[in-house]
Amino acid sequence: MKKQLLIVDGYNMIGSWPELVQLKNQNKLEDAREVLLQRLSNYAKYEDLEVMVVFDAQLVPGIQQTYKKYHLTVIFTKEEETADSYIERIAGERNDRLTQVTVATSDLAEQWLVFSKGALRTSANELYKDVKKTERTIAVHATDIHFQDFRRNSPWNIEQLSKLSDKLDELSKKKD
Repeated sequence: MKKQLLIVDGYNMIGSWPELVQLKNQNKLEDAREVLLQRLSNYAKYEDLEVMVVFDAQLVPGIQQTYKKYHLTVIFTKEEETADSYIERIAGERNDRLTQVTVATSDLAEQWLVFSKGALRTSANELYKDVKKTERTIAVHATDIHFQDFRRNSPWNIEQLSKLSDKLDELSKKKD
């Protein structure tokens, strides 16, 4: 099975996801980036994906850097390099027999370009829906685990539970 790499156009998501648009409109761009990274981190861990989030350095001039945060690779491009050109280059380099690259952007020209390099594409809206679906699944699993603890922390030991189960079966048979 191929390793899955998701390359995300960060500011494209911030301009599309409702909660992030709201933060951006309140001039809280740093908060919007942080929320995006946290949500993508949970998604990446649950779906077993490698995720790279690329931001244009044009909006944060002079800070070209790459670092790990929440098990994601976060990239701020060079001052004169757009996120699109960086994503195109990396998608071409990393998409091979061992790695399937998917690019998340709603920029149609960008989608066609990465598609021509053999990468898959997903829109900001599609990724948003996938992330929300995964968050709901995680919440269900967390609830299931929470209720398993009730059983684990039961005052009854295994032998007592087994005897109770046998008694229940015995009583059920008497009714028939």
